[in-house]
Amino acid sequence: MKQPGGQRAHREQQQADRKRQVRDLLVVILTITTGVADAVCFLHLGHVFGSVITGNLVLIGVSAGLRVATLAEHAGVALAGYAAGVLAGAPIARERDRSPGGQPDWPPRVTACLAAELVLLLGFSAGWWAAGARPQGAAQLVLLGLAGAAMGMQSAAVRRLGQLSTTYLTSTLTGVLAALALRETPEGLGRSLAILAAIVAGALAGAATAAAAPDAVPVLLLVPNAVVLTCAWRLRPMFRP
Repeated sequence: MKQPGGQRAHREQQQADRKRQVRDLLVVILTITTGVADAVCFLHLGHVFGSVITGNLVLIGVSAGLRVATLAEHAGVALAGYAAGVLAGAPIARERDRSPGGQPDWPPRVTACLAAELVLLLGFSAGWWAAGARPQGAAQLVLLGLAGAAMGMQSAAVRRLGQLSTTYLTSTLTGVLAALALRETPEGLGRSLAILAAIVAGALAGAATAAAAPDAVPVLLLVPNAVVLTCAWRLRPMFRP
């Protein structure tokens, strides 16, 4: 027969596991936006990325070596936008006053930072539609800056959740492959696989939509973020420590 204390501990563990499962699901949904943004940026905004900063740095080097000013310009704008998003988002997401009960699985400031990202995505959407879903020249640079800033802000928000990411996924893939090589089952394996699948699915959806129905691209960008914000707001009592 279980003691009352043991039953309470069991219930608390179940609640903790439930909160982490919900958090992980929200992170996976956010990663869809990353895949869409990177695909659209690469295919329609100058062959650079909104969130793959390593790739953009390489492209800056390539552009210098080949003396391709346009590529350097686009990669530089995407990089600057991302940096601005992180610099603006990190103070928003930071939890200044930790409650006595400990750090929640989804701090309220993370939701605030993602709300700021939504504003940037709305700006991107307005610019995309204003350009007739076929941006050229200066419009591409403006949209790249907005996309990069949105991805930087999302990165700053998710970083507050622990060892998680929805943008820089090289370490995620490395962890999965290393675990397979060592025949281990790391914590969060299912989440890592789901995140990797989500960015591929987002890129696929973004590329297909941009080709077949470009006016609908903003919908793909906005819906995952809006879903996460809605869920986080409605479930905020669950995430209290």
